[in-house]
Formats: sequence, structure tokens, C-alpha cells
Amino acid sequence: MNILAAGIMIGFAALGAALGNSFLFSKYIEGITRQPETRGTLFGQTMILFGLIEALPIIGVGIGILLAFGII
Repeated sequence: MNILAAGIMIGFAALGAALGNSFLFSKYIEGITRQPETRGTLFGQTMILFGLIEALPIIGVGIGILLAFGII
């Protein structure tokens, strides 16, 4: 049962990261096409948000691995 829970947790973490990143970068490209002069500012903000979006799935994968090996 723990293996199944870990697999579901890791799968949803990957799905959430994929959806979040695709939405973030689509809005980044849309922002550049609307106002090309703000490219540098948008890039910095996009990379900060990219790190925040990726943090939660990495934590979820770590907890899922701990759950799979029976440590939790």
C-alpha cells in the first residue's frame, strides 16, 4: 500500500510541476510579445517563480521516496 501511495504522490508531483511550468512559460512568452522592452525584468521574475514551482514537486518526490522505502 505504501508503494502505491508513493507512486501516486510522485506522479501528481510531476503532473503539477509540468502544468505549472507550462503555464508560467506561456505567460512569459506572451508578456515578451506584448512588451519586448521588459524582457530582462520578466526573465528574472520568471526564474524566481520557476524555482518556487519546482520546489514543491521536489519535496513531494522526496517524501514519496521515503514513503516507498518505509522510512515514514
